Amino acid sequence: MSAIFDIELQDAGPLHRDESEDDDIVEIDAEECVALNLNEIVNSSDVVETVPISEQNVNRAREKVGPQDFELRKVIGKGGYGKVFQVRKITGNDSGTIFAMKVLRKALIVRNQKDTAHTRAERNILESIKHPFIVDLKYAFQTGHKLYLILEYMCGGELFRHLNAEGIFMEDTARFYLCEIILALQHLHLQGIIYRDLKPENVLLDADGHIKLTDFGLCKEHIQEGVLTHTFCGTIEYMAPEILAKTGHGKAVDWWSLGSLTYDMLTGAPPFTSNSRKKTIEKILRGKLTFPGFVTADAQDFIRKLLRRQVAQRLGSTQSDGEEVKAHKFFKHINWNDVISRQLEPPFKPQLSSKEDVSQFDKDFTAASPVDSPVDYTLSESADGLFQGFTYVAPSILEDVFLQQPYLSTMSPPSVIKARSPRKATRGFSPRTTHHHFHNAHLSNHTNAVETK
Repeated sequence: MSAIFDIELQDAGPLHRDESEDDDIVEIDAEECVALNLNEIVNSSDVVETVPISEQNVNRAREKVGPQDFELRKVIGKGGYGKVFQVRKITGNDSGTIFAMKVLRKALIVRNQKDTAHTRAERNILESIKHPFIVDLKYAFQTGHKLYLILEYMCGGELFRHLNAEGIFMEDTARFYLCEIILALQHLHLQGIIYRDLKPENVLLDADGHIKLTDFGLCKEHIQEGVLTHTFCGTIEYMAPEILAKTGHGKAVDWWSLGSLTYDMLTGAPPFTSNSRKKTIEKILRGKLTFPGFVTADAQDFIRKLLRRQVAQRLGSTQSDGEEVKAHKFFKHINWNDVISRQLEPPFKPQLSSKEDVSQFDKDFTAASPVDSPVDYTLSESADGLFQGFTYVAPSILEDVFLQQPYLSTMSPPSVIKARSPRKATRGFSPRTTHHHFHNAHLSNHTNAVETK
């Protein structure tokens, strides 16, 4: 059974330790944010596009939104700290648009300082990161009792669901998803962010079959090259050994998780699993990596280099980060410009009846009544103050610029990945029963983490 962990370690090694507390919240005002973003743009090697500013592409005033502006349609996720709904916007210029609305109860979050910090970090990361393979935040607001994140609706559901249905993926299918995931992780790393919770449940599909990463509650911000952080967090089966060994970790933990995910997609289960948490950890730390005979030599080499326990020897651990991963021979036929441009044809396109279709989500959720449950408590002024500045509306200029980026161009013909799923007979090979049982009770949110003292 999978479990998510988020534990602050006090006995981590001293080498290159981040001098600040691992989950301290760094607060800066809006002017400082703008200055920092401008400096990042000026100092980057990317081409800067000049965009004319006018009343037509800039919000003249911040739109005020709240729960009353959204019609609850379906429940698509549920956990100990709240729910995720499919909603329709019923006011404003985007009236009629379908979104996903994540609702979190403040009183449950403020019980734990780390949960509060992680919730704020997730909101900040979602606001600051704009990328074709990362879910986009549209609005954030709060009431006296709850926090609300309004995200783009990914109607294709979780990669987990499709992997569970197929048992295993053919290598071309897995390679397609890996390419888009790699670019998302590389972008996060360039922004000083470690993702720390890569797994099939956190990879969503859009209507066309392209992926986006979601759930940024376990991310760590402000990580510079060579600096280690020390929180014990993640989902055991995908956690890197340096997290389990409590020696401190950096961005390379995401590449270990990518290796575990690759193995999972190609064989039907993560590489190191057992019927107990203790044995699973022991296997991750010391177990031998073996492969079924149908996994090709290139795929085996790619996975072995990602799952090296010595961080310095792990693929992607150098300063070149994702470039090193992309250069592996497993991707020798991949045109990465086509990947970022979304020109590769997805191996699977969800069969949807409409933009409101929820068929790709668990029926145990979608059959439930879509009710934003009332609360009968009042937070103290100091507790409620912890969420000051949570409100957010995506500026229209950012959306306009985002839509104009080259990676969303569809001018050139798509490159086709010829991939098909293996025969259903292979499903008996996949040991996913206990994993799926846990997932049904798991909300795609860090606040459902198992906290261990």
